[in-house]
Amino acid sequence: MSGNIQLLNDTLERAGAEKRAALIAYLPAGFPTVDGGIEAVKAVLDGGADIVEVGLPHSDPVLDGPVIQTADDIALRGGVRIADVMRTVREAHEATGKPVLVMTYWNPIDRYGIERFTTELAEAGGAGCILPDLPVQESAVWREHADKQGLATVFVVAPSSKDERLATITRAGSGFVYAASLMGVTGTRASVGAQAADLVRRTRATTDLPVCVGLGVSNAEQAAEVAGFADGVIVGSAFVKRMLDADDHAAGIEAVRELAGELARGVRRVS
Repeated sequence: MSGNIQLLNDTLERAGAEKRAALIAYLPAGFPTVDGGIEAVKAVLDGGADIVEVGLPHSDPVLDGPVIQTADDIALRGGVRIADVMRTVREAHEATGKPVLVMTYWNPIDRYGIERFTTELAEAGGAGCILPDLPVQESAVWREHADKQGLATVFVVAPSSKDERLATITRAGSGFVYAASLMGVTGTRASVGAQAADLVRRTRATTDLPVCVGLGVSNAEQAAEVAGFADGVIVGSAFVKRMLDADDHAAGIEAVRELAGELARGVRRVS
């Protein structure tokens, strides 16, 4: 079975044809439980997200802020495994027909085996992988296996990336480019900042891939702001925080569904 990179490409292209940015949500697998996490991922997709990133919890999530670190810790203490991540991808995609990616640090894949991981992700209906800490110059073997399985390889660029470096990264990537809106770890911010618009402009000068912005977006107003200059708006910590702050699991599911709806309306209007 081939992965769903084409579904991802078509989804981003359709959003562009509708003159809007795509809404990309992030939630870690196994949070608050494996079954509860699957329910949450389905809820954000049903609520209005076009695409979802399923996080593979890691014991040392160096690029993630305290909110996602807390969720990862809950998932890891619950015993989440890569098989549970694959199950989350499979059930979310089968239930919604929407593209589902995995966001993971490199070490778990390296230990699990590249061929095994890409084969299982494709069989689960996955659309690709976001690899924030895999250097492009060390990614050839991964990309060979991902391409063979029909999976996108999404790399992350940052405001500190020089133009030459941006070109190197975007040449190697597929699906879309993840533009980190600012330097630092994930988390909600009062303002997304002008750095993001400049980074999108510079990245677009090097590639025809869609450029999607993450880190800091937490409400419809910020989503509308980013949608004014990016092809996609990525939201993670705000969803996780809604789950963490909820009185019970049912309330958390309803909260992330509602947030997805608010953000989906945000990306459909330009601030």
